[in-house]
Amino acid sequence: MSRHSAITDVETYMQQLGRAARQASVALRRLPTGRKNAALLAMARQVEASRQTLLAANARDLERGRAGGLDAALLDRLALDDRRLDTMIEGLEQVAALPDPVGEIDGLRARPSGIQVGQMRVPLGVIGIIYESRPNVTLEAASLCLKSGNACILRGGSEASESNAAIADCIAAGLAEAGLPEAAVQVVATTDRAAVGRLIAMPEFVDVIIPRGGKSLIERVSREARVPVIKHLDGVCHVYVDATADLDKALAIAVNAKTQRYGTCNTMETLLIDAPVAAELLPRLAEAYAEHGVELRGCERTRAVLTEVTPAEEADWHAEYLAPVLAIRVVEGIDEAIAHIETYGSHHTDAIVSESYSLARRFLAEVDSSSVMVNASTRFADGFEYGLGAEIGISTDKLHARGPVGLEGLTTRKYVVLGDGQIRG
Repeated sequence: MSRHSAITDVETYMQQLGRAARQASVALRRLPTGRKNAALLAMARQVEASRQTLLAANARDLERGRAGGLDAALLDRLALDDRRLDTMIEGLEQVAALPDPVGEIDGLRARPSGIQVGQMRVPLGVIGIIYESRPNVTLEAASLCLKSGNACILRGGSEASESNAAIADCIAAGLAEAGLPEAAVQVVATTDRAAVGRLIAMPEFVDVIIPRGGKSLIERVSREARVPVIKHLDGVCHVYVDATADLDKALAIAVNAKTQRYGTCNTMETLLIDAPVAAELLPRLAEAYAEHGVELRGCERTRAVLTEVTPAEEADWHAEYLAPVLAIRVVEGIDEAIAHIETYGSHHTDAIVSESYSLARRFLAEVDSSSVMVNASTRFADGFEYGLGAEIGISTDKLHARGPVGLEGLTTRKYVVLGDGQIRG
């Protein structure tokens, strides 16, 4: 019998998790970096020692998933093997090696009164994370929250319940070995969907919610949450090739942005090409995409050059395909390109390929996305690639965190004042 079946009163259970997390968050504020790192490394050792237990639990999830009709992509995201366990262990070690943002004071400046005023980085408090499929997220989320001094409540997908429970045991053992509160990381031990509803509606216990999953999950959380949410809904990412672009550079970027990996939120979904270079560049692109099996859907001007391309419909400009399908539009200059991105984009990641400094600067200034790039593939919009070490997700929000959310994104700032007996006259 699954350990999840014992929980019948979800309301009371979630209240207990929230209360314990709040208490643990107070203790975590006092933890020095060394203690947090010790817990992370202890978790890594527990995962190493529990390989067979983790793989057996994952095998049960996979068996249940196949019986339940999960598609191949979901089964792949769900699966663990020795290589993925190695990556999870390496991830814990990497987070332990990252600089600790908590306690940093910056912007310290003297005021005429003699006081010094600055800002200190502090944890957010309690973070609730809701995610689907990938059991490795349990460990990633736990490590990032712990390193940034936050308690967390993790609610994984029902399809990974056995795997997540086994990983939770490793986390608990690592916390205990390092002498940290057990409630610093809590994995929700019920698959009842009511648990999500309670987690996102406990502002007295939870400070921030981060949903990681499909659009329907994120829309539900955004609609129903009573605490702030860090999230993005869609990844409708664009590459615009300007008339001044180096076309070899443009070809490499456009192919990589689409084909390096299809099912990610930073994969290009629409390619915009400046009219003066369309006739020269489009045939080269079509040949390269054909080698990768990418279906092209183009506007009328695209189809005037590539006659066999499927006509693009209005829905294609809005589409996040997450598949080997690409929409292409020929535009008249940067104004039309920016207008298209503003109309159809999701404020995630957009790039320009251009040798014009002034046009590149305009693109950076005027495109309202969480990551804007010049002469680089959109696939670089990632916490590791940005030097954050790791990320909890991508945010297209404008308040608090935007873009890849790493350790700093899981902290906030408070003003600190340093004085020497000053009083206000």
